[in-house]
Amino acid sequence: IAFYMDETKVKVVVRDKGPGIPDIDKAMEEGYSTASPEVREMGFGAGMGLPNMKRNSDEMEIASEIDKGTEVTMTFFIEKG
Repeated sequence: IAFYMDETKVKVVVRDKGPGIPDIDKAMEEGYSTASPEVREMGFGAGMGLPNMKRNSDEMEIASEIDKGTEVTMTFFIEKG
């Protein structure tokens, strides 16, 4: 996790070395999850993670490569006043 800040914005970059996201558009759909039914029954894998992150940031970019990992960059603009 990296954090950058200047006078106009805060940028948070999260990287992993996981399996990657094969279909980013699909992963951005509300309710989409790769979690098994058993995991979902426990309350995990509700498919709200990426859509909620996008909804709560001013900008969000996702770069992912299969078998190498994913990088998510969220930008939050600082309002003056």
